[in-house]
Amino acid sequence: MKSLLRSRPVQYLLPRILGRYLWIILHTNRWTLDGAEHFAPHGAGAPAVFGFWHESLGLMPALAMLARRSPAYHPAPILTLVSRHRDGQFIGAVVSQFGIEPVLGSSSRGGAKGLRHLLRMLQGGAMIGITPDGPRGPRRVAAPGVAQLAALAGVPVLPCAARTSRRIMLKTWDRMGVPLPFGRGIVVCGPVITVPRDSWSDALPAIEDAMNRAADRADQLCAGG
Repeated sequence: MKSLLRSRPVQYLLPRILGRYLWIILHTNRWTLDGAEHFAPHGAGAPAVFGFWHESLGLMPALAMLARRSPAYHPAPILTLVSRHRDGQFIGAVVSQFGIEPVLGSSSRGGAKGLRHLLRMLQGGAMIGITPDGPRGPRRVAAPGVAQLAALAGVPVLPCAARTSRRIMLKTWDRMGVPLPFGRGIVVCGPVITVPRDSWSDALPAIEDAMNRAADRADQLCAGG
């Protein structure tokens, strides 16, 4: 089975199949943006680093979808940092179908080149998403890249999360849920976290806390199906 999943035809077809499935999820759930006031300035063009836990990665195209529906939306490239590992490249192939450009790297180790590319794009007005506990955890522990990138670019971190009310929980390290159609979808954006350039590491606990509060808020709003 592992050799089959690693075969080129499967590696080519499976992201496209999952991309179509995600399109169905995005268009059959009733989506709400909680914290729209926090997102609005950045959807209109103010730069920020969008931080969300790895468990939300598959659903973050919903935020791009909601943003593009807003009358105040300022069209901009959307990029996300994904692992160089096969799993990260697979996820990148899925989200690229929704106008999100994957950048290979890591928010922990071995990601300097990817972070430099994101910095250039961020300074050029792009919208940047990072999962600071990816690619393999530990779950909900932020690696330094998210704070470093925000500090170097002089922009805040916008904590985000996404859930669907109908989902199947996986027994993976990140406890990601497989979304199901015909439910409610929630995207949460919390207040931004300012990251000082000269003391970016001091902001990591606040970033973690804000992202946890966004994730817990999404769970709360989706409770009860």
